[in-house]
Amino acid sequence: MTAPQFRPLTFGVTRVNLRDGATGVHYLRAEQSLQDYPARITDRLQHWAQVAPQRTFMARRERLASGGTGDWRHITYAQAWRTARNIAQALINRKLSVERPVAILSENDLEHALLALGCLVAGVPFVPASPAYSLVSQDFEKLRHVLRTVTPGLVFAADSARYGKALTAAVQDDVEVILTEGSLPGRTSTAFADLADTPATAQVDQAMQATGPDTITKFLFTSGSTKLPKAVINTQRMWCANQQQMAQSMPVLTQDPPVLVDWLPWNHTFGGNHNFGMVLYHGGTMYIDDGKPTPLLVAETLRNLREIAPTVYFNVPTGFEAIANAMKTDDALRSKLLSRVKMFFYAGAALAQPVWDSLYESEEREIGERIVMTTGLGMTESGPFAIFVTNPNVKAGDLGVPTPGMELKLVDMGGKTEVRYKGPNITPGYWRAPEETAAHFDEEGFFCSGDAVKWIDETDVHQGLKFDGRIAEDFKLATGTFVSVGPLRAKIVAAGAPYIQDVVLTGINLKEVGAMVFPTQAVRSLSGLDASVPMADVLSSPAVLAHFQKVINALSQASTGSASRVARMCLLSEPPTIDRGEITDKGSINQRAVLAHRAETVEALHADTLHTILKPQTN
Repeated sequence: MTAPQFRPLTFGVTRVNLRDGATGVHYLRAEQSLQDYPARITDRLQHWAQVAPQRTFMARRERLASGGTGDWRHITYAQAWRTARNIAQALINRKLSVERPVAILSENDLEHALLALGCLVAGVPFVPASPAYSLVSQDFEKLRHVLRTVTPGLVFAADSARYGKALTAAVQDDVEVILTEGSLPGRTSTAFADLADTPATAQVDQAMQATGPDTITKFLFTSGSTKLPKAVINTQRMWCANQQQMAQSMPVLTQDPPVLVDWLPWNHTFGGNHNFGMVLYHGGTMYIDDGKPTPLLVAETLRNLREIAPTVYFNVPTGFEAIANAMKTDDALRSKLLSRVKMFFYAGAALAQPVWDSLYESEEREIGERIVMTTGLGMTESGPFAIFVTNPNVKAGDLGVPTPGMELKLVDMGGKTEVRYKGPNITPGYWRAPEETAAHFDEEGFFCSGDAVKWIDETDVHQGLKFDGRIAEDFKLATGTFVSVGPLRAKIVAAGAPYIQDVVLTGINLKEVGAMVFPTQAVRSLSGLDASVPMADVLSSPAVLAHFQKVINALSQASTGSASRVARMCLLSEPPTIDRGEITDKGSINQRAVLAHRAETVEALHADTLHTILKPQTN
């Protein structure tokens, strides 16, 4: 039987050099060297404004009074360059600096993009904070932490209606507030249009020329998985080097200006550095997608993908799951999305095999070939792009090889192998946190990622690495057996697809592994109960319990020992919350925070005192 063909895609790095170090240490590099890259990302904006002035840089649908969205509003490269220079002048007039940067509270939009570009031109760092810290949080503590850490001289938000409460609660009275729409009762604010209309002078050119590789472009905050978020320093060198690394690892980016339809938030490195920077570096076009992979917002994403055909497409696994389900019956979506896309890319979590299979089935049906699904590994501290796959035959967990110009240090950590990074794309450290910075770099200057890896094929290092979990998440049972959390979580999510959002494993210093399951909203359809029924009742319905009984039975049959056997499982009706640090706004689960805040549930699960506990049954 002939294997399905893939739409052609070239992989830039397919061979590596491996050398041995001290006992238990190895070093891995790409064979190809990193090519030259610009001194600052704004050089690329200026370039495209000159050679393709009328090309769309960015577009977003207009907001309608009804709450919906209308036609696309476009900004060309010429307009972006001109407005960025004006905004830069306004920032220079205010004497903003690295000590008094610009904080951005709101989500992706055109004004956010233009303000960020203005900061880059002026050499003033910007700080995109998670919108959830303003809109979802009830105590605003994480927002206060962000603002205390960076001490902004100016704070921007899209509108007063949604952000007014957060601005009033967290922003000091002596800090200027910029709003695209509205005003704040009892407080002076400035309209964004005033910044954009400030005439640029020769000071702007002088300020931009004064920036260089070591200039700080932004502070990106980590998700705060173990403690309060840290401000990762991002420099011009990091951003420019990483974009060149991406271009060499993913040559598809250099073939034609990329077209993206993208929702990924700019306060995260995936959306804000990887994708935003990709468009700017290569003179591409980004259509800002106001949808998200949630039941309430995914329809907007599907609408956009029926209208705009991307050349490369990035999403998280839950987003690809929604798209895969829709493509089964949506002819228009299949036709437009698959018309010219050359590469799919997922990150953030494992992609379940049933989703992968469904995507391939729709692709073969529509275009007679498959689209390569790529992935890799990186983090905020690495720019983020660090490792990328080497061929189209990607399987869940595969990562690939290091990008050009970066060296990996593989260190034995008592049975697990930690991957560490060194290269021009690596952060110099955390802002105003010298002790944290020192703690994250080893004696050779490699950044300690905390990610564990293993070889895809120990007989062929050129295939590269695959993911082996987070070292800090792994734990021992009372028997002394290590539980590798990442791979086991992925197995459980895959076994329960599409009814499991995520899983937190329990059993630290206990005899058995337990699993606390956060279900997806799809379990409602499984239960047969309507939307008015509380989730707790949905999860205790016979149909739901029967399904998860099959899941734990199947997992038990496939297990190879106590460390891979889920001995008990419970279903959680209360979703993870951002205020308790249990989840990031991108949807990543914080194992430690969940275990800490739900300690009573963990204890009851292992004491057999919960109302419903599922255990493996044998026939």
